[in-house]
Amino acid sequence: MKILLATKNKNKIAEIRAIYQGIANLELLTVDEKPFSDVAEDGQTFRENALKKAKAICKETELAALAEDSGLEVEALGGQPGIYSARFAGEPTDDRKNNEKLLQRLKREPNRKARFHCSAVLALPDGREFLAEGTLEGRIASEPKGKSGFGYDPVFIPNGFSKTMAELGQETKDRISHRRRALERLRESLQTLCAGTNG
Repeated sequence: MKILLATKNKNKIAEIRAIYQGIANLELLTVDEKPFSDVAEDGQTFRENALKKAKAICKETELAALAEDSGLEVEALGGQPGIYSARFAGEPTDDRKNNEKLLQRLKREPNRKARFHCSAVLALPDGREFLAEGTLEGRIASEPKGKSGFGYDPVFIPNGFSKTMAELGQETKDRISHRRRALERLRESLQTLCAGTNG
């Protein structure tokens, strides 16, 4: 079964490939193999954005499309940056500037609670849709640390750890991330769909 990954973010593509490796009869395609148009992420929730993206790209390409929308929700900021996580510091998106703005906003804030949230949607050409959500609870560090990962990984410390996601490394991140949790919840549906196809 061919599934088009509805993202142009190479870091997300690598993470999704790592999570779904080993599923029989599954071929993950990227924008390089099957180009698609940008979809405006103007929903009010991660779920709305993921659903809109998956459905639009499925319709445009006539292929099953897997989309996800994710971001960071900080308790002391009322859930911000939320759906605006990638462009928190403005356009064009810049991870370093986003992290700087976040730390500046939390400078004297004792409440550092935060969570990563991911909504993943698989849209099929026959109209069926599969949705899964995943979260990772944690807190915001006082300064960026670590070299691996992307986005807010250098400032996010998951519960149960004393290091940021960027310090923990890709292997640990792939095991505990909000994206993995959402995508793992889609895994059974994917395996069933792939078992019923020959490519």
